[in-house]
Amino acid sequence: MDFIDDDFLLQSRAAQRLYHEYAEAEPILDYHSHLPAADIAADRQFQNLFEIWLEGDHYKWRAMRANGIPERLCTGDAPPYEKLRAWARTVPFTLRNPLYHWTHLELKRYFGISDLLNESSAQLIWDRANLLLRDSGFSTRGILSKFHVRVICTSDDPCDDLSAHRALASEEPGFRVYPTFRPDAALRVDSPEAFRSWISQLESASDTSIATFQHFLDALKARHDYFHAVGARLSDHGLERCYAAPCNDRDAAGIFERVRSGTSIAEEDQEKFRSYLMIYFGRLDAEKSWTKQLHLGAIRDVNTRRFRELGANTGFDNIGDTRQVRSLCAYLDLLDRENALPKVIVYNSNPADNYAFAAAAGSFQDGAIAGKVQFGAAWWFMDQKQGIEWQLDALSNTGLLSRFIGMTTDSRSFMSFPRHEYFRRVLCNMIGREMENGELPKDEALLGEFIRKICFENARQYLGLEMPDGCDPQPIRPR
Repeated sequence: MDFIDDDFLLQSRAAQRLYHEYAEAEPILDYHSHLPAADIAADRQFQNLFEIWLEGDHYKWRAMRANGIPERLCTGDAPPYEKLRAWARTVPFTLRNPLYHWTHLELKRYFGISDLLNESSAQLIWDRANLLLRDSGFSTRGILSKFHVRVICTSDDPCDDLSAHRALASEEPGFRVYPTFRPDAALRVDSPEAFRSWISQLESASDTSIATFQHFLDALKARHDYFHAVGARLSDHGLERCYAAPCNDRDAAGIFERVRSGTSIAEEDQEKFRSYLMIYFGRLDAEKSWTKQLHLGAIRDVNTRRFRELGANTGFDNIGDTRQVRSLCAYLDLLDRENALPKVIVYNSNPADNYAFAAAAGSFQDGAIAGKVQFGAAWWFMDQKQGIEWQLDALSNTGLLSRFIGMTTDSRSFMSFPRHEYFRRVLCNMIGREMENGELPKDEALLGEFIRKICFENARQYLGLEMPDGCDPQPIRPR
Protein backbone atom coordinates (compact mmCIF):
# COMPACT_ATOMS: atom_id res chain seq x y z
CA MET A 1 0.00 0.00 0.00
CA ASP A 2 1.39 3.39 -1.01
CA PHE A 3 2.25 5.82 1.77
CA ILE A 4 1.14 8.71 -0.47
CA ASP A 5 -2.23 7.39 -1.65
CA ASP A 6 -5.15 9.28 -3.21
CA ASP A 7 -6.56 10.14 0.20
CA PHE A 8 -3.32 11.13 1.93
CA LEU A 9 -4.17 13.43 4.90
CA LEU A 10 -7.90 13.23 4.08
CA GLN A 11 -9.41 11.57 7.12
CA SER A 12 -13.13 11.65 6.30
CA ARG A 13 -15.37 11.03 3.31
CA ALA A 14 -16.34 14.69 3.29
CA ALA A 15 -12.68 15.74 3.18
CA GLN A 16 -12.01 13.33 0.34
CA ARG A 17 -14.91 14.67 -1.73
CA LEU A 18 -14.04 18.30 -1.08
CA TYR A 19 -10.45 17.73 -2.15
CA HIS A 20 -11.04 15.57 -5.21
CA GLU A 21 -14.09 17.47 -6.49
CA TYR A 22 -13.13 21.08 -5.73
CA ALA A 23 -9.47 21.59 -4.78
CA GLU A 24 -7.42 19.05 -6.69
CA ALA A 25 -7.89 20.43 -10.22
CA GLU A 26 -7.40 24.11 -9.41
CA PRO A 27 -4.37 25.70 -11.10
CA ILE A 28 -1.50 27.28 -9.16
CA LEU A 29 -0.83 30.97 -8.65
CA ASP A 30 2.48 31.04 -6.78
CA TYR A 31 2.59 34.69 -5.75
CA HIS A 32 5.78 34.45 -3.66
CA SER A 33 8.80 32.37 -4.59
CA HIS A 34 12.56 32.61 -4.90
CA LEU A 35 12.78 30.66 -8.15
CA PRO A 36 15.39 32.02 -10.59
CA ALA A 37 13.60 33.48 -13.60
CA ALA A 38 16.75 32.84 -15.64
CA ASP A 39 16.24 29.08 -15.25
CA ILE A 40 12.71 29.42 -16.65
CA ALA A 41 13.78 31.67 -19.51
CA ALA A 42 16.53 29.20 -20.46
CA ASP A 43 14.16 26.25 -19.93
CA ARG A 44 16.82 24.61 -17.78
CA GLN A 45 17.07 20.82 -18.01
CA PHE A 46 18.31 19.34 -14.73
CA GLN A 47 21.07 16.78 -15.10
CA ASN A 48 20.25 14.68 -12.07
CA LEU A 49 18.12 14.39 -8.95
CA PHE A 50 20.63 16.34 -6.88
CA GLU A 51 20.39 19.41 -9.12
CA ILE A 52 16.62 19.66 -9.04
CA TRP A 53 16.12 18.52 -5.45
CA LEU A 54 19.09 19.24 -3.17
CA GLU A 55 21.06 21.98 -4.89
CA GLY A 56 19.81 24.86 -2.69
CA ASP A 57 17.48 23.32 -0.12
CA HIS A 58 18.49 24.57 3.31
CA TYR A 59 15.57 22.69 4.93
CA LYS A 60 17.24 19.42 3.97
CA TRP A 61 20.68 20.68 4.97
CA ARG A 62 19.44 21.47 8.49
CA ALA A 63 18.05 17.96 8.87
CA MET A 64 21.21 16.37 7.51
CA ARG A 65 23.42 18.28 9.95
CA ALA A 66 21.12 17.28 12.81
CA ASN A 67 21.61 13.68 11.69
CA GLY A 68 25.40 13.96 11.89
CA ILE A 69 26.02 14.40 8.16
CA PRO A 70 29.24 16.39 7.50
CA GLU A 71 29.06 19.69 5.63
CA ARG A 72 30.91 18.24 2.65
CA LEU A 73 27.73 16.24 1.92
CA CYS A 74 25.40 19.21 2.46
CA THR A 75 26.86 22.33 0.83
CA GLY A 76 30.35 21.02 0.15
CA ASP A 77 32.18 19.54 -2.82
CA ALA A 78 31.03 15.92 -2.58
CA PRO A 79 29.79 14.33 -5.83
CA PRO A 80 26.04 14.68 -6.46
CA TYR A 81 25.18 11.03 -5.83
CA GLU A 82 27.05 11.00 -2.52
CA LYS A 83 24.94 13.97 -1.41
CA LEU A 84 21.74 12.26 -2.51
CA ARG A 85 22.74 9.11 -0.65
CA ALA A 86 23.46 11.15 2.48
CA TRP A 87 19.99 12.69 2.22
CA ALA A 88 18.48 9.23 1.72
CA ARG A 89 20.29 8.06 4.86
CA THR A 90 18.71 10.97 6.75
CA VAL A 91 15.11 10.61 5.52
CA PRO A 92 14.08 7.74 7.88
CA PHE A 93 15.15 9.97 10.77
CA THR A 94 12.78 12.74 9.63
CA LEU A 95 9.63 10.88 10.69
CA ARG A 96 7.08 13.49 11.94
CA ASN A 97 9.16 16.27 10.41
CA PRO A 98 7.32 17.80 7.39
CA LEU A 99 10.32 16.84 5.27
CA TYR A 100 9.18 13.21 5.44
CA HIS A 101 5.82 14.13 3.90
CA TRP A 102 7.29 16.54 1.36
CA THR A 103 10.00 14.09 0.26
CA HIS A 104 7.63 11.29 -0.57
CA LEU A 105 4.96 13.57 -2.03
CA GLU A 106 7.56 15.06 -4.37
CA LEU A 107 8.93 11.68 -5.45
CA LYS A 108 5.40 10.48 -6.17
CA ARG A 109 4.16 13.54 -8.06
CA TYR A 110 7.28 14.19 -10.14
CA PHE A 111 8.50 10.67 -10.86
CA GLY A 112 5.69 8.32 -9.91
CA ILE A 113 7.98 6.75 -7.30
CA SER A 114 6.15 5.19 -4.36
CA ASP A 115 9.17 3.59 -2.65
CA LEU A 116 10.19 5.00 0.71
CA LEU A 117 13.51 6.79 0.37
CA ASN A 118 16.32 5.35 2.47
CA GLU A 119 19.92 4.33 1.93
CA SER A 120 18.89 0.98 0.45
CA SER A 121 16.50 2.49 -2.11
CA ALA A 122 18.70 5.48 -2.97
CA GLN A 123 20.42 3.98 -6.04
CA LEU A 124 17.18 2.73 -7.61
CA ILE A 125 15.43 6.08 -7.03
CA TRP A 126 18.48 8.00 -8.30
CA ASP A 127 18.59 5.97 -11.52
CA ARG A 128 14.85 6.13 -12.17
CA ALA A 129 14.55 9.86 -11.52
CA ASN A 130 17.62 10.67 -13.61
CA LEU A 131 16.20 8.73 -16.54
CA LEU A 132 12.96 10.72 -16.38
CA LEU A 133 14.79 14.02 -15.99
CA ARG A 134 16.19 13.63 -19.50
CA ASP A 135 12.67 14.08 -20.89
CA SER A 136 11.60 17.56 -22.01
CA GLY A 137 8.64 17.33 -19.66
CA PHE A 138 11.08 17.77 -16.78
CA SER A 139 12.63 21.02 -17.93
CA THR A 140 11.63 24.06 -15.89
CA ARG A 141 8.88 24.93 -18.37
CA GLY A 142 7.75 21.35 -18.60
CA ILE A 143 7.38 21.23 -14.81
CA LEU A 144 5.29 24.41 -14.78
CA SER A 145 3.02 22.91 -17.38
CA LYS A 146 2.82 19.56 -15.56
CA PHE A 147 1.62 21.23 -12.38
CA HIS A 148 -0.64 23.70 -14.17
CA VAL A 149 1.17 26.74 -12.81
CA ARG A 150 -0.41 29.86 -14.28
CA VAL A 151 1.64 32.52 -12.51
CA ILE A 152 4.93 32.68 -10.60
CA CYS A 153 6.15 35.80 -8.81
CA THR A 154 9.87 35.83 -8.11
CA SER A 155 11.80 37.90 -5.51
CA ASP A 156 14.12 40.48 -7.03
CA ASP A 157 16.54 43.14 -5.85
CA PRO A 158 15.76 46.63 -7.23
CA CYS A 159 19.11 46.54 -9.06
CA ASP A 160 18.22 43.41 -11.06
CA ASP A 161 17.92 44.11 -14.79
CA LEU A 162 14.96 41.68 -15.10
CA SER A 163 16.26 40.52 -18.48
CA ALA A 164 14.83 37.03 -17.94
CA HIS A 165 11.42 38.47 -17.09
CA ARG A 166 11.48 40.66 -20.20
CA ALA A 167 12.43 37.70 -22.35
CA LEU A 168 9.59 35.60 -20.94
CA ALA A 169 7.10 38.46 -21.35
CA SER A 170 7.87 38.50 -25.09
CA GLU A 171 6.83 34.85 -25.39
CA GLU A 172 3.58 32.94 -24.87
CA PRO A 173 4.76 29.97 -22.78
CA GLY A 174 1.35 29.28 -21.21
CA PHE A 175 2.26 30.87 -17.88
CA ARG A 176 3.43 34.25 -16.60
CA VAL A 177 6.50 35.09 -14.52
CA TYR A 178 6.37 38.43 -12.71
CA PRO A 179 9.11 40.12 -10.68
CA THR A 180 8.62 41.28 -7.10
CA PHE A 181 10.35 44.42 -5.79
CA ARG A 182 12.37 43.45 -2.68
CA PRO A 183 14.43 46.44 -1.48
CA ASP A 184 15.84 44.96 1.73
CA ALA A 185 19.34 46.11 0.79
CA ALA A 186 18.18 49.73 0.97
CA LEU A 187 17.68 49.28 4.72
CA ARG A 188 21.18 47.90 5.45
CA VAL A 189 22.41 51.04 7.22
CA ASP A 190 23.78 48.81 9.99
CA SER A 191 26.61 47.97 7.57
CA PRO A 192 28.01 51.11 5.89
CA GLU A 193 30.31 49.08 3.63
CA ALA A 194 27.52 46.87 2.30
CA PHE A 195 25.21 49.87 1.98
CA ARG A 196 27.74 51.89 -0.02
CA SER A 197 28.41 48.94 -2.31
CA TRP A 198 24.70 48.54 -2.99
CA ILE A 199 24.30 52.27 -3.70
CA SER A 200 26.90 51.87 -6.45
CA GLN A 201 24.82 49.07 -7.96
CA LEU A 202 21.71 51.22 -7.70
CA GLU A 203 23.46 54.03 -9.54
CA SER A 204 24.29 51.69 -12.41
CA ALA A 205 20.82 50.14 -12.52
CA SER A 206 19.00 53.49 -12.47
CA ASP A 207 21.58 55.30 -14.63
CA THR A 208 21.65 57.99 -11.94
CA SER A 209 24.41 59.68 -9.99
CA ILE A 210 23.40 59.46 -6.34
CA ALA A 211 24.97 62.46 -4.64
CA THR A 212 22.15 63.30 -2.22
CA PHE A 213 19.40 61.57 -0.30
CA GLN A 214 16.82 62.91 -2.74
CA HIS A 215 18.81 61.33 -5.58
CA PHE A 216 18.64 58.06 -3.62
CA LEU A 217 14.86 58.28 -3.32
CA ASP A 218 14.54 59.20 -6.99
CA ALA A 219 16.66 56.20 -7.99
CA LEU A 220 14.49 53.85 -5.89
CA LYS A 221 11.36 55.27 -7.48
CA ALA A 222 12.88 54.86 -10.94
CA ARG A 223 13.52 51.19 -10.24
CA HIS A 224 10.01 50.76 -8.80
CA ASP A 225 8.66 52.31 -12.03
CA TYR A 226 10.83 49.97 -14.08
CA PHE A 227 9.59 46.91 -12.22
CA HIS A 228 6.01 48.06 -12.82
CA ALA A 229 6.69 48.40 -16.55
CA VAL A 230 8.02 44.82 -16.63
CA GLY A 231 4.88 43.53 -14.90
CA ALA A 232 5.57 43.67 -11.15
CA ARG A 233 2.50 44.19 -8.97
CA LEU A 234 3.95 43.10 -5.62
CA SER A 235 6.73 44.22 -3.30
CA ASP A 236 8.24 42.26 -0.44
CA HIS A 237 10.25 42.93 2.72
CA GLY A 238 12.00 40.40 4.95
CA LEU A 239 12.22 42.11 8.36
CA GLU A 240 12.67 41.06 11.98
CA ARG A 241 9.85 43.53 12.69
CA CYS A 242 8.15 46.57 11.18
CA TYR A 243 9.67 50.01 11.62
CA ALA A 244 7.50 52.98 12.54
CA ALA A 245 9.70 55.51 14.36
CA PRO A 246 9.13 59.22 13.57
CA CYS A 247 11.68 60.52 11.06
CA ASN A 248 11.49 63.70 8.99
CA ASP A 249 13.15 64.46 5.66
CA ARG A 250 16.09 66.29 7.22
CA ASP A 251 16.90 63.55 9.72
CA ALA A 252 16.69 60.83 7.07
CA ALA A 253 18.98 62.82 4.77
CA GLY A 254 21.50 63.33 7.58
CA ILE A 255 21.57 59.62 8.42
CA PHE A 256 22.02 58.77 4.74
CA GLU A 257 25.00 61.11 4.43
CA ARG A 258 26.68 59.71 7.54
CA VAL A 259 26.30 56.10 6.40
CA ARG A 260 27.39 57.00 2.89
CA SER A 261 30.57 58.49 4.31
CA GLY A 262 31.29 55.21 6.11
CA THR A 263 30.21 56.28 9.61
CA SER A 264 28.54 53.71 11.83
CA ILE A 265 25.26 54.93 13.28
CA ALA A 266 23.35 54.16 16.44
CA GLU A 267 20.47 51.68 16.48
CA GLU A 268 18.02 54.52 17.11
CA ASP A 269 19.04 56.22 13.87
CA GLN A 270 18.98 52.92 11.99
CA GLU A 271 15.38 52.50 13.14
CA LYS A 272 14.44 56.03 12.06
CA PHE A 273 15.98 55.65 8.61
CA ARG A 274 14.32 52.29 8.01
CA SER A 275 10.99 53.69 9.16
CA TYR A 276 11.28 56.59 6.73
CA LEU A 277 12.05 54.26 3.82
CA MET A 278 9.29 51.79 4.69
CA ILE A 279 6.74 54.61 4.60
CA TYR A 280 8.22 55.76 1.29
CA PHE A 281 7.95 52.26 -0.17
CA GLY A 282 4.37 52.01 1.09
CA ARG A 283 3.47 55.19 -0.76
CA LEU A 284 5.04 53.91 -3.98
CA ASP A 285 3.06 50.66 -3.72
CA ALA A 286 -0.21 52.47 -2.99
CA GLU A 287 0.24 54.83 -5.94
CA LYS A 288 0.47 51.86 -8.31
CA SER A 289 -2.16 49.67 -6.56
CA TRP A 290 0.50 47.08 -5.72
CA THR A 291 0.35 44.49 -2.94
CA LYS A 292 2.99 44.78 -0.20
CA GLN A 293 4.26 41.61 1.49
CA LEU A 294 5.75 41.78 4.98
CA HIS A 295 7.69 38.68 6.06
CA LEU A 296 8.18 39.35 9.75
CA GLY A 297 9.86 37.76 12.73
CA ALA A 298 12.67 35.56 11.44
CA ILE A 299 16.14 36.00 12.90
CA ARG A 300 18.62 35.31 10.15
CA ASP A 301 22.15 33.90 10.27
CA VAL A 302 22.23 33.34 14.04
CA ASN A 303 25.28 31.07 13.73
CA THR A 304 27.91 33.65 12.83
CA ARG A 305 30.72 31.15 12.34
CA ARG A 306 28.74 29.16 9.79
CA PHE A 307 27.50 32.36 8.14
CA ARG A 308 31.11 33.45 7.60
CA GLU A 309 31.95 30.02 6.18
CA LEU A 310 28.87 29.38 4.02
CA GLY A 311 26.99 32.66 3.58
CA ALA A 312 23.27 33.44 3.83
CA ASN A 313 20.35 31.08 3.11
CA THR A 314 22.23 27.98 4.15
CA GLY A 315 20.04 26.88 7.06
CA PHE A 316 21.16 28.88 10.10
CA ASP A 317 18.09 31.02 10.71
CA ASN A 318 15.62 31.01 13.59
CA ILE A 319 12.12 31.87 14.74
CA GLY A 320 12.28 35.26 16.46
CA ASP A 321 10.58 36.33 19.68
CA THR A 322 10.61 40.08 19.01
CA ARG A 323 7.55 41.99 20.18
CA GLN A 324 5.91 42.46 16.82
CA VAL A 325 2.34 43.62 16.95
CA ARG A 326 2.59 47.16 18.26
CA SER A 327 5.15 48.14 15.62
CA LEU A 328 3.17 46.37 12.88
CA CYS A 329 0.01 48.27 13.81
CA ALA A 330 1.93 51.54 14.06
CA TYR A 331 3.36 51.05 10.57
CA LEU A 332 0.01 50.21 9.01
CA ASP A 333 -1.55 53.14 10.85
CA LEU A 334 1.00 55.64 9.57
CA LEU A 335 0.20 54.68 5.98
CA ASP A 336 -3.53 54.54 6.64
CA ARG A 337 -3.51 58.10 8.03
CA GLU A 338 -2.20 59.28 4.66
CA ASN A 339 -4.70 57.16 2.71
CA ALA A 340 -1.54 55.46 1.41
CA LEU A 341 -2.06 51.96 2.78
CA PRO A 342 -1.72 49.49 -0.11
CA LYS A 343 -3.00 45.95 -0.09
CA VAL A 344 -0.82 44.11 2.43
CA ILE A 345 -0.01 40.46 3.15
CA VAL A 346 1.53 39.93 6.59
CA TYR A 347 3.42 36.66 7.19
CA ASN A 348 4.30 35.52 10.69
CA SER A 349 7.11 33.16 11.69
CA ASN A 350 6.20 32.73 15.38
CA PRO A 351 2.97 30.85 16.19
CA ALA A 352 2.69 32.75 19.46
CA ASP A 353 1.83 35.83 17.38
CA ASN A 354 -0.76 34.21 15.10
CA TYR A 355 -3.87 35.63 16.74
CA ALA A 356 -2.33 39.06 17.22
CA PHE A 357 -1.29 39.24 13.57
CA ALA A 358 -4.67 38.03 12.36
CA ALA A 359 -6.45 40.58 14.55
CA ALA A 360 -4.14 43.35 13.34
CA ALA A 361 -5.09 42.55 9.75
CA GLY A 362 -8.75 42.94 10.69
CA SER A 363 -8.13 46.38 12.18
CA PHE A 364 -7.04 47.84 8.82
CA GLN A 365 -9.71 46.61 6.41
CA ASP A 366 -11.23 49.54 4.52
CA GLY A 367 -14.62 48.29 3.34
CA ALA A 368 -13.65 48.85 -0.30
CA ILE A 369 -11.26 45.98 -1.09
CA ALA A 370 -12.30 42.56 0.19
CA GLY A 371 -9.55 41.15 2.42
CA LYS A 372 -7.34 44.19 1.78
CA VAL A 373 -4.95 43.29 4.63
CA GLN A 374 -4.25 39.55 4.59
CA PHE A 375 -2.90 37.36 7.37
CA GLY A 376 -0.59 35.44 5.06
CA ALA A 377 -0.06 31.72 4.63
CA ALA A 378 1.92 29.68 7.16
CA TRP A 379 5.53 30.56 6.47
CA TRP A 380 8.99 29.00 6.85
CA PHE A 381 9.10 27.00 10.10
CA MET A 382 5.29 27.10 10.19
CA ASP A 383 4.85 25.70 6.67
CA GLN A 384 3.75 22.23 7.83
CA LYS A 385 0.51 20.47 8.72
CA GLN A 386 0.12 21.79 12.24
CA GLY A 387 1.39 25.27 11.35
CA ILE A 388 -1.05 25.49 8.45
CA GLU A 389 -3.91 24.46 10.72
CA TRP A 390 -2.89 27.05 13.32
CA GLN A 391 -2.81 29.80 10.70
CA LEU A 392 -6.19 28.77 9.31
CA ASP A 393 -7.71 28.67 12.80
CA ALA A 394 -6.38 32.11 13.77
CA LEU A 395 -7.63 33.65 10.52
CA SER A 396 -11.00 31.90 10.75
CA ASN A 397 -11.60 32.99 14.33
CA THR A 398 -10.67 36.64 13.85
CA GLY A 399 -11.52 37.38 10.22
CA LEU A 400 -12.81 35.89 6.97
CA LEU A 401 -11.14 32.69 5.84
CA SER A 402 -13.41 32.90 2.79
CA ARG A 403 -11.33 35.87 1.56
CA PHE A 404 -7.94 34.20 2.13
CA ILE A 405 -5.66 34.11 -0.92
CA GLY A 406 -4.21 30.71 -0.14
CA MET A 407 -0.82 29.06 -0.30
CA THR A 408 2.52 30.00 -1.79
CA THR A 409 5.72 27.95 -1.96
CA ASP A 410 8.27 30.60 -0.83
CA SER A 411 10.73 28.20 -2.44
CA ARG A 412 13.99 28.10 -4.37
CA SER A 413 13.24 24.63 -5.72
CA PHE A 414 11.37 23.51 -8.83
CA MET A 415 10.42 20.41 -6.81
CA SER A 416 8.23 22.42 -4.41
CA PHE A 417 4.91 22.75 -6.26
CA PRO A 418 3.30 19.82 -4.39
CA ARG A 419 3.27 22.12 -1.35
CA HIS A 420 0.13 23.61 -2.88
CA GLU A 421 -1.39 20.13 -2.89
CA TYR A 422 -0.25 19.60 0.69
CA PHE A 423 -1.96 22.82 1.80
CA ARG A 424 -5.14 21.95 -0.06
CA ARG A 425 -5.31 18.54 1.56
CA VAL A 426 -4.85 20.05 5.04
CA LEU A 427 -7.54 22.65 4.28
CA CYS A 428 -10.01 20.08 2.97
CA ASN A 429 -9.35 17.76 5.89
CA MET A 430 -10.15 20.56 8.35
CA ILE A 431 -13.32 21.68 6.58
CA GLY A 432 -14.47 18.11 5.90
CA ARG A 433 -14.04 17.14 9.56
CA GLU A 434 -16.10 20.12 10.71
CA MET A 435 -18.70 19.40 8.05
CA GLU A 436 -19.11 15.82 9.30
CA ASN A 437 -19.13 16.98 12.93
CA GLY A 438 -22.02 19.34 12.22
CA GLU A 439 -19.92 22.45 12.90
CA LEU A 440 -20.39 23.53 9.28
CA PRO A 441 -23.41 22.93 7.02
CA LYS A 442 -23.55 19.63 5.18
CA ASP A 443 -23.73 21.64 1.97
CA GLU A 444 -21.03 20.34 -0.33
CA ALA A 445 -21.63 22.96 -3.03
CA LEU A 446 -21.30 25.81 -0.50
CA LEU A 447 -18.13 24.49 1.10
CA GLY A 448 -16.68 23.27 -2.19
CA GLU A 449 -16.91 26.74 -3.72
CA PHE A 450 -15.40 28.20 -0.54
CA ILE A 451 -12.41 25.86 -0.91
CA ARG A 452 -12.06 26.35 -4.65
CA LYS A 453 -11.75 30.11 -4.22
CA ILE A 454 -9.11 29.82 -1.49
CA CYS A 455 -7.06 27.53 -3.75
CA PHE A 456 -6.83 29.94 -6.70
CA GLU A 457 -9.63 32.39 -7.47
CA ASN A 458 -9.21 34.66 -4.43
CA ALA A 459 -5.54 35.24 -5.24
CA ARG A 460 -6.34 35.92 -8.89
CA GLN A 461 -8.90 38.57 -8.00
CA TYR A 462 -6.92 40.10 -5.14
CA LEU A 463 -3.58 40.47 -6.93
CA GLY A 464 -5.00 41.61 -10.26
CA LEU A 465 -2.25 39.88 -12.23
CA GLU A 466 -2.79 39.29 -15.91
CA MET A 467 -3.38 35.61 -16.56
CA PRO A 468 -1.94 33.74 -19.54
CA ASP A 469 -4.13 32.75 -22.45
CA GLY A 470 -5.11 29.17 -23.12
CA CYS A 471 -5.30 27.92 -19.53
CA ASP A 472 -9.05 27.45 -19.27
CA PRO A 473 -9.26 23.65 -19.70
CA GLN A 474 -9.21 21.72 -16.44
CA PRO A 475 -5.74 20.34 -15.71
CA ILE A 476 -4.84 16.69 -15.47
CA ARG A 477 -3.44 15.95 -12.03
CA PRO A 478 0.28 15.10 -12.17
CA ARG A 479 0.94 11.49 -11.23
